[in-house]
Amino acid sequence: MSIRISLDKQPEFYTNLDVISGRLILGLNRAEQVGSIVVKLEGECITALQVPSPYDPSMPTINPRRAPLPAPPGSIISENHKVLYKVQQVFPDDYHASSSNPYGAHPLHPGEHSFPFSFKVPVNNACGNPLAMSQIGGIAGPGGFGSGPGLFGMGGFRVMDGTKQLFLAHTTRILPPSITGLPMEAEVRYYIKVTIQRPGFLKENWRYQIGFKFLPIEPPRPPVTGQEAFARRPYAFRPGPPDRAERKSSFFGRKGDKSDGASSETGLPTPPSIEMSARLPHPAILTCNQPVPLRLVAKKLAPSSEPVYMTSFEMKLIGFTEIRCHGLVNRKPNAWIVASHNHHIAIPVTSPAQDEVGSEIALPDDIWKNSPLPNTVAPSFESCNLSRRYELEIRLGLTWGKPSSAEFGKSPKLQQTIVLPLHFARVQIFSGIKPPPELVEAARNTAPGQATLEGPPRLPPRAPSQAQSSAAAGPSRPQPPSVPPRDPLYPPQLAPGQSPEAAAAPPYDEAPPSYDEAIAENLSGPFDGAQPRPAYSGVTNENAPSQMPPDKH
Repeated sequence: MSIRISLDKQPEFYTNLDVISGRLILGLNRAEQVGSIVVKLEGECITALQVPSPYDPSMPTINPRRAPLPAPPGSIISENHKVLYKVQQVFPDDYHASSSNPYGAHPLHPGEHSFPFSFKVPVNNACGNPLAMSQIGGIAGPGGFGSGPGLFGMGGFRVMDGTKQLFLAHTTRILPPSITGLPMEAEVRYYIKVTIQRPGFLKENWRYQIGFKFLPIEPPRPPVTGQEAFARRPYAFRPGPPDRAERKSSFFGRKGDKSDGASSETGLPTPPSIEMSARLPHPAILTCNQPVPLRLVAKKLAPSSEPVYMTSFEMKLIGFTEIRCHGLVNRKPNAWIVASHNHHIAIPVTSPAQDEVGSEIALPDDIWKNSPLPNTVAPSFESCNLSRRYELEIRLGLTWGKPSSAEFGKSPKLQQTIVLPLHFARVQIFSGIKPPPELVEAARNTAPGQATLEGPPRLPPRAPSQAQSSAAAGPSRPQPPSVPPRDPLYPPQLAPGQSPEAAAAPPYDEAPPSYDEAIAENLSGPFDGAQPRPAYSGVTNENAPSQMPPDKH
């Protein structure tokens, strides 16, 4: 027996609205009785944390809303969210299902059998839909959820128990990207799983799965306004010469030497004072696999003709992953060096001497415009139990005077060199996968949709209490609230197509419009051959074993 999954034109990664199609190839060396063959499209966002001790400050913090510990200190708890879950039964087909079999099994002859399947990746996560999760559970037969036909009611296939998802806190968001690199703490993985159900008490089901990478589409970008977000820092060099050659000292001194105090009173130049600012388009949005749209601007703050050069440049992207698990919160930092130049650069940052104070010059972007973000950087996302945000840090090395390297047998000149940090506290990273125009237009113009799960009816407005109404009139006997009379011969007018039950029921709160409610099944994916897919390596090996602790349940 052999099981293999062959995907049609498998790309490096899949995204929202992509169609994942392929074939399940089953090779049998003998005849087998098969009840059903099910292909599942699954995505899991798993987090795990160790319950901290109340006296250990290095352990994950506790959410103040949930002060009690979820488990004894020292134990490991996990939280698994099924962000994607789709089921498709590929066998029995119409021909085999038409034949009556009291045992719920169908024979498959020896040889190779091929079963096609096809899924369309949704936009939002599935665990945030309580109505859909509540309908999943137990054993599902060909006709739906529930026990199927067969021997002792064991003819159906087992699916996920969606009622366990109802005990967790969810938020409806776009599907998170595939992420690993946080062993025993968090990961997001996507699979295609196959289950071949074999009826019988002494026969086990055959299972097989393969993983795939996923990168979501980006939300609609805000319109370009020309505004800029900036991080700036001024600096004034201390008084003194920019460079001083070492002088040979002797006991008697040299002829013609003057005292340092006399020369410093008249011959010292005016120290330069500048302001460096890093600017990004507002809002600060970066794109995966693309250079940072950075602008460096130097501003003259003092009337000095002394030159200042930028001798080093470093751009660092800092990511913060917030891991949440049953009220516990832990933040894990990570850093990527986007561009670094520490040698052999001397870029002037001061304007000519005749320029007035307050004049600005823009530095050339040659040292960072060809340095895209690493392909291991995932876009910013927010999930039920996992999220990631980013910060950008730029460090500029500035030198008063033109830098000079040390010559053979001579000492280098002493110069004033400082390092200015420029920090953007929050930047967003988009995946660079633009959604279809129809999806963006539908998301902007679609009216709010209905709630996924009908909640309790809205309470009518409360009438003023008896104490409040009779406070001014003094103590009196409480009167029942007045009810307007209703004549059965003249019922209230109904709207066209409205039923009397709907008119009598109070209105429900409408849910805000979601990204998924605006899409249609006939929308095509973002990649239609017009643009290539960028590189993404958020998961080093999508088929590697999970690095999360085993589920004890």
